[in-house]
Amino acid sequence: MIKQIKVTELSEKLKNNDIILVDVRELNELEICSIEKAIHIPMRNIPLSIDQFDKDSVYAIMCHSGIRSHNVSFYLQNMGFNVLNVEGGINEWANIVDNSMSRY
Repeated sequence: MIKQIKVTELSEKLKNNDIILVDVRELNELEICSIEKAIHIPMRNIPLSIDQFDKDSVYAIMCHSGIRSHNVSFYLQNMGFNVLNVEGGINEWANIVDNSMSRY
């Protein structure tokens, strides 16, 4: 089972530097909207970027709506990493945390 994190909790954890946000969307999606503190690794590049992850850190995985990030979270969890899937993705972030964010 993949643990989830709500965008409001993620926002607080980012302010306190208690979590690392990984955005797995594609570059064209990032051009529309993104979160400043996020590390951007497209979903397809996660296996090639596994050496960038640390088993002592906590990661929030985000995509547009939460489906791709769920798959990435599942993969990373099976690799032994501490991950949380961001419920609703950046779309939910735009609805609740940052209403000024462009949407798609």
